[in-house]
Amino acid sequence: MRASAIAHPNVALIKYWGKKDAADNLPAVGSLSLTLGALSTETTVEFDPALTHDVLVLNGHEQPLEQGRLTACMDAFRAFAGCDEFAAVTTVNDFPTGAGLASSASGYAALVTAASAALGMDHRESGLSPGTDLADIARIGSGSAPRSLFGGIALLSIEERGTNCRQLATPAEWPLSVVVAVTTEDKKKITSRDGMAQSRLTSPFYAAWIHDHADDLNAGIRCVEARDFFALAALAEHNCLKMHSVMMTTQPALLYWSPVTLACMHKVMSLRADGVPVFFTVDAGPQLKAVCLPDALANVTAALHDVPGVLRIIAGELGGGASVVRR
Repeated sequence: MRASAIAHPNVALIKYWGKKDAADNLPAVGSLSLTLGALSTETTVEFDPALTHDVLVLNGHEQPLEQGRLTACMDAFRAFAGCDEFAAVTTVNDFPTGAGLASSASGYAALVTAASAALGMDHRESGLSPGTDLADIARIGSGSAPRSLFGGIALLSIEERGTNCRQLATPAEWPLSVVVAVTTEDKKKITSRDGMAQSRLTSPFYAAWIHDHADDLNAGIRCVEARDFFALAALAEHNCLKMHSVMMTTQPALLYWSPVTLACMHKVMSLRADGVPVFFTVDAGPQLKAVCLPDALANVTAALHDVPGVLRIIAGELGGGASVVRR
């Protein structure tokens, strides 16, 4: 029983930071994201009766099974399928891992898609829904992973006992481009999961962030429905900066930006002041993502490429949802 799947990472425009239930890895708030077609993760899952435990090989290196997340995901599939075999999971990212580019989101989205196919549980046949069942299993590994199950623009809603994820717009329905300025390829020192726990306990801004978040999320949905790029630009940048204010006021402070990140922010604001349709967003890491209309892609790419300290540029359109590529 073997299958391979590809998924793309995503970048949240209306972000989540914090857990409603840490044990269940349930986000405290919903989120809205873009799926990044220029980056991808390919994962192969093979259930093998000879294995005595699950095995993860990431970019050619066997990994410790951190906090049991992978095994918990596989246990959920084993329970659904009535299977008692362990799995060998092989994952390859074509972009930096653990550096603020949502590698865990694409990794777990690809994992659940491949595992479902390997067990013959493709959702149309088994009743597993990608928006609920697969999303809840993917969420065990990464709170952002359900969004990478979908292409284009995705909405993750938090419900009483789980999550619901759906697509708001396909890449064709609202063509947008994303330019990623890679400022370092080093792993971040504090993981998002650990950082969120610290913020909840110590940031004086955390309660306000949670309290006001629904307003941002609902406004973001309206912007997408209206295809209002400039309203979304203002909202997304403000939401990003609010999230980072929570991080920065955490004790000890979570300073995920680098000087190059800040220089890229200034460059994007300068471009927009000159009439270029572009805005920035930054997740828990130093990489800046510039979202623009397709006609501005070449201009934005060239401008960020010239920022001193930028290692490389990854530019492209919105991507599709997670998909099986081999069985």
